[in-house]
Amino acid sequence: MNRSPSNTLRSRAVLIAIVASSLPGIVYAQAFPSQSIRMVVAFPAGGGTDLTARLVAEHMRQTLGVPIVVENRAGASGMIGTQFVAKSKPDGYTILANSGEVAVNPHLYKPMAYDWDTDLIPLTMMVRVPNVLAVNPDVPARTVAELITWAKQQSGKLTFSSSGIGNPQQLTGELFNRMAGVKIIHVPYKGAAPQIADVVGKHITMTFVSIGAALPFIESGRLRAIGVTSSTRVSALPNVPPISDTPGLAGFEVINFFGLMLPAGTPPAIVKTLNGAAVAALKVPEIVAKLRENGFEPSPTTPDQFREFIRAESTKFGKIVVEAGVKAEQ
Repeated sequence: MNRSPSNTLRSRAVLIAIVASSLPGIVYAQAFPSQSIRMVVAFPAGGGTDLTARLVAEHMRQTLGVPIVVENRAGASGMIGTQFVAKSKPDGYTILANSGEVAVNPHLYKPMAYDWDTDLIPLTMMVRVPNVLAVNPDVPARTVAELITWAKQQSGKLTFSSSGIGNPQQLTGELFNRMAGVKIIHVPYKGAAPQIADVVGKHITMTFVSIGAALPFIESGRLRAIGVTSSTRVSALPNVPPISDTPGLAGFEVINFFGLMLPAGTPPAIVKTLNGAAVAALKVPEIVAKLRENGFEPSPTTPDQFREFIRAESTKFGKIVVEAGVKAEQ
């Protein structure tokens, strides 16, 4: 018996529905995104990670055509926000914005509630973040070499500040101590503002700090910048040489980084879509200029490239933690 056209169409619709229900991941990926996306920043509002995330999120919103809501879940050296995303549904609607602490924390806090390498998918690096070595104006050193000579004469009497115990800035200072053969005492602070204030106030000798936070003080003469922690010069401080240019410090490089991550299990098609939107944002001239003004270097990657970078940095940070005997703050 011949079927009517309406019966044939109805049968096809039923068949399509059955196939669609058996392949939810594929259909979901094709429809993605269909609702607002939450970007969780693991640090407080107003900081470098937050600034970068908001710039990238705004352009991703335009590309993807859905709202991206930035939410700060700060605390515990970035672990509160990171754990929240690691345990979130892997559907692409929750993204993590994190920093170099993700590579440091496993060496300081054991056991941890998550393993970034298995519980998260690195989406893309956003920026590399060199720090600047800056001293208070009373320090009789205008170069890193002069600082080392003076520090050896004042062994155990000089101090350096960072944004906290286990922070990449502290690890930078510990590596500097070891490679330069000096003993400069670490003084941790809770954030860039107080760590800079006490150097400006001449209570602390020097600091390793983000360029964006230090730039106004450098430009006004309240801090003296004598080196950057990257292996090349930074566009925001073109006249300040890398610390690695100093005799005996070849190979010195410690940088922070900000990046985006997703919960493990996020479908590959969704990962590809979000990576493309984020990478595109990091190539927009206006965004690039804004980030470089703050001492950040836009450095978009593939997910695999970002994973390998974090692994390599974690190995480097772990070695410094062990050699310097860095302990987590209790």
